[in-house]
Amino acid sequence: MLNNKQAPLPRAPLRIAAAQAQPVSGDVTANIARTVELAGIAADHGAKLVVFPEKFLSGYEPDLIAGDPAKYAFDRDDARLEPIRDICREREIAVIVGAATRGVGGANGLHISSLVFNRSGEQIEPYHKQHLYSGETKIYRPGTQGCMLEIDGWRLALGVCYDSGFPEHARRAAVNGAHAYLVSALFSVKSGYHQSRIWFPARAFDNTMYVLLSNHVGTTGGWETCGASAIWGPYGDVVEEASREQEEVITALLDPAVLADVRERETVLADFKAYGDDAAADYVVCHLD
Repeated sequence: MLNNKQAPLPRAPLRIAAAQAQPVSGDVTANIARTVELAGIAADHGAKLVVFPEKFLSGYEPDLIAGDPAKYAFDRDDARLEPIRDICREREIAVIVGAATRGVGGANGLHISSLVFNRSGEQIEPYHKQHLYSGETKIYRPGTQGCMLEIDGWRLALGVCYDSGFPEHARRAAVNGAHAYLVSALFSVKSGYHQSRIWFPARAFDNTMYVLLSNHVGTTGGWETCGASAIWGPYGDVVEEASREQEEVITALLDPAVLADVRERETVLADFKAYGDDAAADYVVCHLD
């Protein structure tokens, strides 16, 4: 079993990045090119991993994706993703980017996913969004398994948008040893901004872990988005925050000394009693090194 009592703290800092941009509706080629460009910028800033928004490779666009999954959703080894694999190899940076995915041969329905590429350009198992928003349930199937990434001794759990609204999702990640919680999302200028400014500091402080949000700017899928991608420290404080409207890349240094200090002073995670075999049964751990 994996849980926070057994997972050692990392030994060295890790710089990670959140990329914030507006995808071109339905233009997969342009969005992949933008992913490559922004990943390069993140690498220039010293980041070893960069996270992109929800369904960034097609735009959020549920009708487009449902109408032509072969064009707008991705298979496991989709050849269109080769430029992303190349930038990972060239710059030794891991990339997590949002996309709709479909099972082999179109089986198993559609998922809202985070595609994961390690620093060698290898694509590992994607994470599928587990908590679908109301309108998404007509098109997509929920994921059934959490995803934990390991890089340079850091354990990084993934979430997609609405996942972050459920405290249990981040808590289960923390129980399984997460030092950080990385979320690709679409938050709107209306309720979304309000939600994100409550949920993310709470997920960080409740679990004494770093939390990252990568959000869209502009309009996608009929939603006017609010930007403000950010990285929170394990005390719930903002470490870095993007603007509400500009495309940009922000980075932050995850510091094991800060993590250790907060967890020593705030013992809510260590004092949590609901450990059991089921807490680890639905988690897969993948290595990015």
